[in-house]
Amino acid sequence: MSTTAALRRTPLHDAHVGAGARVVPYAGFEMPVSYEGVRPEHLAVRESAGAFDVSHMGEIETAGRQAAELLQRLLTNDVAAIDVGGAQYSCLCREDGGVLDDVISYRVERDRYLTVTNAANRGRDFEWFADHAGGLDAEVRDAGEAYAMLAVQGPAARGLLADLADRELPPRMRSATARVAGVEALVCGTGYTGEDGIELLLEPDDAPAAWDAVIAAGAVPAGLGARDTLRLEACFPLYGNDLGLERTPIAAGLGWCCKEETGFIGAHAVARERAGGPRERLAPFVFTGRGVPRPGNPVMRGRDRVGEVTSGTHSPSLGVGIGMAYVAAELDEPGTELEIDVRGTRRPARVEEKPLYKTDRS
Repeated sequence: MSTTAALRRTPLHDAHVGAGARVVPYAGFEMPVSYEGVRPEHLAVRESAGAFDVSHMGEIETAGRQAAELLQRLLTNDVAAIDVGGAQYSCLCREDGGVLDDVISYRVERDRYLTVTNAANRGRDFEWFADHAGGLDAEVRDAGEAYAMLAVQGPAARGLLADLADRELPPRMRSATARVAGVEALVCGTGYTGEDGIELLLEPDDAPAAWDAVIAAGAVPAGLGARDTLRLEACFPLYGNDLGLERTPIAAGLGWCCKEETGFIGAHAVARERAGGPRERLAPFVFTGRGVPRPGNPVMRGRDRVGEVTSGTHSPSLGVGIGMAYVAAELDEPGTELEIDVRGTRRPARVEEKPLYKTDRS
């Protein structure tokens, strides 16, 4: 069997092919990387609205009288702070503080939560949830096949969707059930671009109609390429690049979503690193000259290698090379001058504050 034949397809695969998308393997799926090109799709999201198929993401449903207790044990943030209709970003950690994934959890009912995982981790995350549910009055279900997921992002995204929805759209980090383009969806005020927008979780069979309506209303189809450049301008981490088992959320700059007092798995290790300070920190940077950084490029200071690039690209909005790198903790201050070794050529770079690209919401 060929590699392509083994890949899965989202409910919107035919729509992508019909629109001329360049489809590539990603996290076990055939996914559109671009349609007209990364740059125009990126700028459409920054200036108006773009639509992404993110149906490859995983979903885990946790329900029952002790659902919140289970999630409080698994997630680094304070699950008790999520009310019905709320959303919360957090990490999953091992006992040693290594990051298994970063996720968004929605409290859809009093005793029912939906957690969206990264595509590459969907199977492992579900097993982690299920392995820790024993002895609790909580049912864990792999709901990945029950949902398609669309992201409509950009300054015009809410206005575009408001005309298609039968109720007011939820604000940022809130969710609500509504009919959008005639189909029922969980409408969520979340996204991965740094712009305002909405994510829709809906029945797979309903996804094509919703997608067509969103595109007809003016959203530009956008692929994974633009999703990556947008998230990097916003300094949102990507699991497998900027997050992983070898480092804690503290090193990644995610201490704000870690509430050690809740006793989550890995809390002691996270607290220890918070108190002592990590050896390395994830720092955003911009090139001050030519060049494009790529993951794996060494970060240099004089003769010393002081870190490694984890994400890098050319920024369509800023017109320069940008990236994130783990560097020696004392070098993560904005304004610090570094050099990035790009295929043997050292490119000057400067550490900056997050986000690298400022929006009205930054």
